Amino acid sequence: MKKNLVLFTLFILPIVAYLFFASGINSFNKLPTLTPHIPDFGAWHSLDGKPVTLDKKITILGFSGLDILKNKGNYFNLNQKIYQRYHEFKDLQFVVLCPIGTENDAKYIVDELSAITDVSQWHFVFAPTEEIHAYYNQLKLVGKLDSHFGTPNVFIVDKERNLRGRKEKKDYKEGYNTFHPSELSNEMLDDFKIILYEYRAALKKNHNATRKI
Repeated sequence: MKKNLVLFTLFILPIVAYLFFASGINSFNKLPTLTPHIPDFGAWHSLDGKPVTLDKKITILGFSGLDILKNKGNYFNLNQKIYQRYHEFKDLQFVVLCPIGTENDAKYIVDELSAITDVSQWHFVFAPTEEIHAYYNQLKLVGKLDSHFGTPNVFIVDKERNLRGRKEKKDYKEGYNTFHPSELSNEMLDDFKIILYEYRAALKKNHNATRKI
């Protein structure tokens, strides 16, 4: 009996564990599209005056609202948990839509972030509040902007401008709360890795596996 238990532990249990985890990975090998082909930014200006587009970029999209300095800790959480790990991937950008009039506040945050990281992939884009509100509504999300035209959530947008997330009712996730570092380290990081895996697989399929992701 003892010998059989040892054999089971050494040989059978590892196989069962492998099949269990493999099935879990396969069930999450593609992050669903919540809203297809969301609008681009058009003529809105960025902090550095350069154009910013969602096309052909994996984008982490945020909405600062008028209280950008009050919520500056959220950007440091996002920078620490996600940005610093992946900012060298040239097809990735972090874009924050901000109301016109908050340019100085946004520059303060960029200056603070620049002391601890390369901020070249951070982009703050400015528009009138009513246009930000109209743009957000086109994302067709359950959550709404607050009274200051902001939200602590950030969203994953792929290179085809599809907003991605979790569709299942029991695990629905359209955005990731930057106020909670644990949510960024767990749910968001897991989903973000799926997006990167998709593109890594596509590059291999196109015989371009040497491109850095």
